[in-house]
Amino acid sequence: MLKFDFNSFLLGLVIGLSLPILFSWIFISRFYPTETSYFQTIQILFPSVLLGKLLLLSIIPNMVGVFAFYKKDYFKAGIGVMIGAMPYLFTALMMM
Repeated sequence: MLKFDFNSFLLGLVIGLSLPILFSWIFISRFYPTETSYFQTIQILFPSVLLGKLLLLSIIPNMVGVFAFYKKDYFKAGIGVMIGAMPYLFTALMMM
């Protein structure tokens, strides 16, 4: 029987890279109700500081994920989630 290992750096990296995109899509569709799509909204926000703030807000679920993985003693997956959040953090800091 094949056993899936949750303590995997690759699993944490995939979660860390995809969770901010998912959270920002949910946030925009919930709190920015317009006729435009997600990608058009991102294009509207791109030249402004608001996209950097949205990126910083979208990193919050990653920090919750790091905490949850560390509480379960899955340190490799927690490091993967943390590394996955770094491109969003650096991009947000450059946009501020």
